[in-house]
Amino acid sequence: MAQRNRSLGRAGLQLTHPNAAGIDIGSASHYVAVPPDRDDEPVREFSAFTADLNRLADWLKACEIDTVAMESTGVYWIALFELLDARGFTVLLVNARHVKNVSGRKSDVLDCQWLQQLMSYGLLRGAFRPSEGVCVLRSLSRQRATLLRTQARCVQHMQKALTQMNLQLTNVISDIAGATGQAIVRAIVAGERNPYVLAGLKNSRIHASTDEIARSLQGSWRAEHLFALRQALDAFDFCGQQLQQCDAEIDAQLQRLHITEADPAKGKKRGRARNAPKFDLRTRLFQMCGVDLTRIDGIDVTTALVVVSEIGADMSRFPSDKHFASWLGLCPGTKITGGKVMSGKTKRCANRAAQALRLAAAALRTSQSALGAYFRRLCSRMDKPKAVTAAAHKLARLIYAMLTKGQEYTDQGQDYFEERYRQRVIHNLTRRAQQLGMALVPVEPVAKVA
Repeated sequence: MAQRNRSLGRAGLQLTHPNAAGIDIGSASHYVAVPPDRDDEPVREFSAFTADLNRLADWLKACEIDTVAMESTGVYWIALFELLDARGFTVLLVNARHVKNVSGRKSDVLDCQWLQQLMSYGLLRGAFRPSEGVCVLRSLSRQRATLLRTQARCVQHMQKALTQMNLQLTNVISDIAGATGQAIVRAIVAGERNPYVLAGLKNSRIHASTDEIARSLQGSWRAEHLFALRQALDAFDFCGQQLQQCDAEIDAQLQRLHITEADPAKGKKRGRARNAPKFDLRTRLFQMCGVDLTRIDGIDVTTALVVVSEIGADMSRFPSDKHFASWLGLCPGTKITGGKVMSGKTKRCANRAAQALRLAAAALRTSQSALGAYFRRLCSRMDKPKAVTAAAHKLARLIYAMLTKGQEYTDQGQDYFEERYRQRVIHNLTRRAQQLGMALVPVEPVAKVA
């Protein structure tokens, strides 16, 4: 009976991609499988060199292959993906977690055959990959994030060198990468040792007094630590130069992707982010997307750049905002067994756009807007991480609506949200009272006694 059921299951499957191939990606070589009737040797190994990749594509053409499925392994798939896509193949990048090997199937040859078989029956779905222009912008944006992390490590090295000389500057100045901190550090590297001369370089916005800063700048001035401080400062400046070059490339790429020459409408006054590019990024993003994403509270230009560089402005790959939120990993889980909800937590997903939206949601804590009131209301009835994820989910749906409908976001204000919430509470209480055979009676507010 079990054997008959298995045969019936196989008979029920229909070939949806008869001309499909499967590729198991490796660092040094790739294993490729085609249907057994296409070649006397249906599984072949090709080296990762460019000449061998071209030979791989020629062999697939000779075998009349039009669809290729490959696992996403590190960054080794990128060169082959781009080559096959340029040669006219339909390439599907498959998440390795979704391609579970059955018992006993664990070798490069069996893996590529398993991919080919699953793809033939249409059981695999390709990962989202934006257009070529957006992929270029995404690479530049990720490179910029890497440079910022490297620059932050240089600041930590400067702090360590100062601490080893017992220069407690970080205890009186919150950020040595700011104007005052950089002025003092550069003066130290230039040879200045008088603490009162160094303290006189402080900016008027620094709360610490000159005497307090001078006391923190009395140290040992050891040569080896000064050498480490000088090298950390040089590395910091070098990262700054690379950031300027990266920003110029991002600006040029955004100009290539623009769809309109109009400028965005005047929005809310916001402080300029410290790590934001020097050019007018808000206008460039508006010209690319047709809408101003920074009008959404919590989303600044750097967050908008991360989101747009990861997904682009074309949302046609996502049928609805629910699909978009699911791809981001922000939608609630649906682990239900026997009609009972076992868990509703979101899936683990290393998505850069989702991480940026979570940071934007956390910034709503002090926002005097409808989204700020919504986030604080969430925090009052659930723990902070869940509230951040729920608020990020709402931001994702707002972005999807703006990019698909081309409409600007308008903040209704904190009072509007609180009034709507009050009306919902009154409506629910009234309905509950009616079910219990009671009625709500409004009470005049009692005047406060002075």
